Amino acid sequence: MYKVRQMEIEAGMSVEALVDSMEHCGFGARRLAESVKIYEEMLSGEYTKFFALSGAMVPAGLRNVVSDLIRNGHIDVLVTTGANLVHDIIESFGFHCLGVPESNDAALRAEGISRIYDVFLRDEDFIQFEELMQSILPNKAETISGVELMKYLGGQISDRKSILRSAYDMGVPVFCPALPDSMIGLQAWLHSQSKRLIVDAFADIKQIVDICYESSNSGVVIIGGGVPKNFTLQSMLVTPKSFDLAIQLTTDTPENGGLSGATLSEAISWGKISAEAKYVTVYGDATITFPVMVAAALSRLDKRLSRS
Repeated sequence: MYKVRQMEIEAGMSVEALVDSMEHCGFGARRLAESVKIYEEMLSGEYTKFFALSGAMVPAGLRNVVSDLIRNGHIDVLVTTGANLVHDIIESFGFHCLGVPESNDAALRAEGISRIYDVFLRDEDFIQFEELMQSILPNKAETISGVELMKYLGGQISDRKSILRSAYDMGVPVFCPALPDSMIGLQAWLHSQSKRLIVDAFADIKQIVDICYESSNSGVVIIGGGVPKNFTLQSMLVTPKSFDLAIQLTTDTPENGGLSGATLSEAISWGKISAEAKYVTVYGDATITFPVMVAAALSRLDKRLSRS
């Protein structure tokens, strides 16, 4: 056992120093510090880096964090929701606004405003999104995979801060296993009524399984849970391998049996994560824990590279 060291806070201290002071504390502070250690190892070692992104992270303001990680070579495989990609595309020409969660929702609807807790979007942004999608969705004779569709869309976006554009530029495959459950899916269906667009969702499974099979070592960061978490973890089931490093940032707890709160230890029982893996689940709002983890790990990585 180790002694608890009382945290010391100083004016002007860095994020890295703050996380260092959490390492010998209890509860969530210790878990967050452990996530930084694992993430630093993932970024500095020879790992294929998977990133599973769910929740409303893009509208909440974390789009550039994910985009920069892609451009800096810190994400090799992205698995995300259609909703995050919808908002990524909207950010490429528009913006999200801050409001208050106690707003009168009927009044907001009358004003043409949609609400995601305390983030607001205008109907005109969705109209522009719909018009853009109908102009850039492909008209192809051959069947394409979901990854190929995401790559195609990324190539049509000029905003370099876009997650889709960054993935396109860096050759990072974007998997969106629940694409129909989004406005991209809805617009793709409308597009297919007058043009040819057929997407083979099963082709994505082969591609991500091949990546898993070919990876000597692998690590995964999971924001939230849901479909991106399961799609990423289940991809190891048909290979003789498992994830070696794993970090989960979630607000859900495991008692109700839901996947989003399921512990990473539970995933070991399925063979998705190695019994010898280093892993941690950090319980808390990912809009707080994720940027702190990234900032501290990148600071440590920068020091590591400067010494080499």
